[in-house]
Amino acid sequence: FLDDLMQLVTHLGGEFVFMAAAIVIFWCVSKRCGYFMIAVGFAGTLINQFLKLLFAVPRPWIRDPLFTIVESARADATGYSFPSGHTQNAFAALGAPAMFAKRKAVRHALFFGIAATAFSRMYLGVHTLIDVGVSALLGAVLLFALFPVFRDMSAGPGMITAIFAVFTLASAGFLLFAAKKVSGDPQEIGLGVKNGWMMLFVGAAMIIVWYSDRNYLKFPVSAPIWAQIVKVCVGFGIILMIRSGLKQPLRELFGGSGVSDGVRYFLMMLFAGLIWPMTFRWFSRLPGAGKKAGGTSGGRRRG
Repeated sequence: FLDDLMQLVTHLGGEFVFMAAAIVIFWCVSKRCGYFMIAVGFAGTLINQFLKLLFAVPRPWIRDPLFTIVESARADATGYSFPSGHTQNAFAALGAPAMFAKRKAVRHALFFGIAATAFSRMYLGVHTLIDVGVSALLGAVLLFALFPVFRDMSAGPGMITAIFAVFTLASAGFLLFAAKKVSGDPQEIGLGVKNGWMMLFVGAAMIIVWYSDRNYLKFPVSAPIWAQIVKVCVGFGIILMIRSGLKQPLRELFGGSGVSDGVRYFLMMLFAGLIWPMTFRWFSRLPGAGKKAGGTSGGRRRG
């Protein structure tokens, strides 16, 4: 039972959970928190990928054949071990909303989710204490370092532009680092190059999204609850279609290069942050019983 439970808990640090959480919050609850989640996730992934290639630490069972692992977790535990990517993702998916949460119970539950995710990685045998410990430290530093900027975005819009620009330039630097790395597992280096392209294009997309929303779009997040559900289900469904449906065509177009993954995530980010939000004013005007869900300014929810 515990094996199955930990296998379920560990998904809190997966890409799908982060995407879903960021979409719901960015579209329906608080744009400030949404941008904050993306910034923490972006920076965390960039640092995480750099450290993985820099130290090239194999998985625990590779270093020690006697190391115990839950077999069902082996297939998804790809790449280098240090530091833990799932733990880092959990800080973005759960920690960022916790910083904006007004209720202590919600904050405590979200931070407990982070701790549970970190523990699950060790329980499953796919990471060591040092793997999750370093990721937890990095995640906490990013949360507290970036929170003051996103807590009141009106006070420093130029700072947010600079943050996304720096992340994008750093992604280009990481891409060069990964492409020129000659020592290590070629498969892992190839994965690093692929991730470098993805982060580079995501960073470029975020600069476009932030600038366009700040100066022109200014989409609302409020709408009747039923409309919020439709907005999220339809929009997120299209994002998943872009994510899976364009994978092979773009790969063929770019000759299997990691550029294809970068372009794919660029299109996903533009749709999520710019194209689909163009419909949100219409959603916000739809009739609905009771109070609308979400705030109109994109800030922290009141009440």
